[in-house]
Amino acid sequence: MAKSSSKVSTQEKEEILNILKSRFETNKQHHKGLEWDKIEEKLGENPDKIWSLIQMEKTEGEPDLVKFDTKEKVYIFMDCSAESPKGRRSICYDRKALDARKQH
Repeated sequence: MAKSSSKVSTQEKEEILNILKSRFETNKQHHKGLEWDKIEEKLGENPDKIWSLIQMEKTEGEPDLVKFDTKEKVYIFMDCSAESPKGRRSICYDRKALDARKQH
């Protein structure tokens, strides 16, 4: 069973925030006008987001900030790994597509 966001340890939270901060600083050219402290504060207000980012990282993904939606006032993170993470390569979310794969 998946761990709920309320079960994220302080250590897990600190680890993912350090990873995200490092990626943010490495790719500053993509984050013009954004400040890490504000991003971290917003993430701290959303434990479910932290949990999701931890899960992305645990499955060998590389979550990174890709956009700030000025209308909704939210930061958008995506998996920016070079290839599909090993732990997620054979996942199929579409029943029809899954059945078709089994036939061929």
